[in-house]
Amino acid sequence: MYAAERHQKIVAEARRNGRVVVAELADDLGVTTETVRRDLTVLEERGALQRVHGGAIPAERLEPTLAARNTRSTSQKRRIAARALDELRADSAILLDAGSTTLAIAESIPAEMPLTVITNSVQAAALLAEHSNVTLLVLGGRVRGVTGAAVGSWATDQLATLSVDIAFVGTNGLTTRRGLSTPDEAEAAVKRALIEAAARTVVVTDSSKVGEDHLHSFARLDQIDLVITDDSLDDESVAALEAAGPKVARA
Repeated sequence: MYAAERHQKIVAEARRNGRVVVAELADDLGVTTETVRRDLTVLEERGALQRVHGGAIPAERLEPTLAARNTRSTSQKRRIAARALDELRADSAILLDAGSTTLAIAESIPAEMPLTVITNSVQAAALLAEHSNVTLLVLGGRVRGVTGAAVGSWATDQLATLSVDIAFVGTNGLTTRRGLSTPDEAEAAVKRALIEAAARTVVVTDSSKVGEDHLHSFARLDQIDLVITDDSLDDESVAALEAAGPKVARA
């Protein structure tokens, strides 16, 4: 077996089972453990896997920091944010989720637009605090350093008392089978509460998240009104998503 074939099998096994173990791979592939370790090093350098003690896990199962996500797909996120602004109406009350794409929306909101914005994002709140026409309400709770999101009962209890026009929600994964998903249970609970508090829900996500599943599901697709993504998403995926419930807009 060529190295490239081994690499494909290793990545496929990691994605199927959530992790791979060096000794088991060596037996399955008929190579030495040293060869497997070298393969894992190569795959880690390519960004496909993350080495852990005794093996590796798929890179997409790791939750990147907000700073890291802010450097990825920046042009797509700006286009998605610009399209999201088409859903806004002056004097609306909106919920703004934490995340890099929703942060792009906060950056794009015109300073002269009168809005009420409620957010659990520390970064979005800091940006919007300078907008004199925005009535800004910040949800409380424990702030997760990896995403800058306020989570926990303080946030969900506040959301349970609200009724807003539209929620802009981000996601780590989006599939027709499991809907929207994210790695963290506390963030999933807040996202669920955001959706329940809104008359309309718009999911903003780049196309790389479509087809990905994460540990905690927080909404079915038929609970979502609109998905705004980038123009890399193929027609077949758009049709499958729309058959499950939401409209899909490609920016």
